[in-house]
Amino acid sequence: MAVITGIPAKRTAAVRPVVGPTAGGVQRSWRTPISLRSAHRRPAYVSGSLACSIAVAAAAIALSASTLAACGSSEAPNTITLYNGQHPELTGAIVSAFEKSTGIQVRVHTDDGVILADEILQAGSATPADVYLTENSPELMLLQQRQLLSTLPRSILDQVPQSENSPTGDWVAVALRVSALAYNPSLIAERDLPAHLLDLGKPAWKGKLAIAPTDSDFVPLVGAVIATYGKSIALRWLRGLKANAALYQDDEAVVAAVDRGQATVGIVNQYYWYRLRLEQGATHTHSRLYYFPDHDIGGIENISGAAVLASSRHKALARKFVAFLVSPQAQGILAAGDDYEYPALSSVAPNPALPPLSQVKPAVLDVVRLGNDLPAASLLQAAGLT
Repeated sequence: MAVITGIPAKRTAAVRPVVGPTAGGVQRSWRTPISLRSAHRRPAYVSGSLACSIAVAAAAIALSASTLAACGSSEAPNTITLYNGQHPELTGAIVSAFEKSTGIQVRVHTDDGVILADEILQAGSATPADVYLTENSPELMLLQQRQLLSTLPRSILDQVPQSENSPTGDWVAVALRVSALAYNPSLIAERDLPAHLLDLGKPAWKGKLAIAPTDSDFVPLVGAVIATYGKSIALRWLRGLKANAALYQDDEAVVAAVDRGQATVGIVNQYYWYRLRLEQGATHTHSRLYYFPDHDIGGIENISGAAVLASSRHKALARKFVAFLVSPQAQGILAAGDDYEYPALSSVAPNPALPPLSQVKPAVLDVVRLGNDLPAASLLQAAGLT
């Protein structure tokens, strides 16, 4: 049975090939251009019994884990296995630079960070993973709570602000993103946008909002609302969203719908809007990005991080890779790419297209307070959104 329930993986159609190096040659993943994402309303993820959905997910996970175990049965020397929940394009570029710099080879297994965390939880000490890299801190906190991660040396942890790392030193921050609101200025003026995220649950926003509640990037936002206002208010807000919003498969589909004018506003992580603008060009982008003011929880800062598994048989090599992730070289690759995430290393300037975080004024929650994904997943189900 899947341990993290109610949070499906992101699914993308096979439209655009993306190539990244791996130990075995070339890893191909696929990404649909954001501008082509489906704009159709999507039903809630769970249909029929929850047990059936979990059984299907567990079978897929077991097949993936057994495939990896078979691949790793004759381990190559000087090789580690990376469970990658980050964007494959970014990870591929960093892995390529690491392999070239160190001679250490990296097998990359890419999936949604939540699915990878489930695989690790189910496999326990039998997981083939040496390093886990994911987009959001709650998955890391869950693995930390289950004592499945190895403490990192201070030489790695001290590269980034300690407030962004594991409180026990089990994982390190790699990148930062901020939740925001994409809006279409032909449908609404900026002055009429909500000052608070919770306002979007009010009847005034019925028929104007787009959300992707089954996108794993939405779950930490729900967790932030729970941590700030409590479960009762969070559940009321989610039920308001269900009444008001059109539901989409993922944040890419949300931002595309807003850009086409099929939704007035949409809750997304900011980098999806920047990637849409890069794809279409500024003159052909009809939406804009709005950051909730004054550290409102709608602008929660999300932390992407990396950890070495406690069960890894290649801890020294795995730590070298995690150290590389927070090095100026890897952080520079992140900043120079089209991922539009903020480097965790404060000495590396972000992509010049991004406003400084000091200007954005995100809501910053302690990672312990934000916790793991389980309460948020439970509330999303209770609200009928998954």
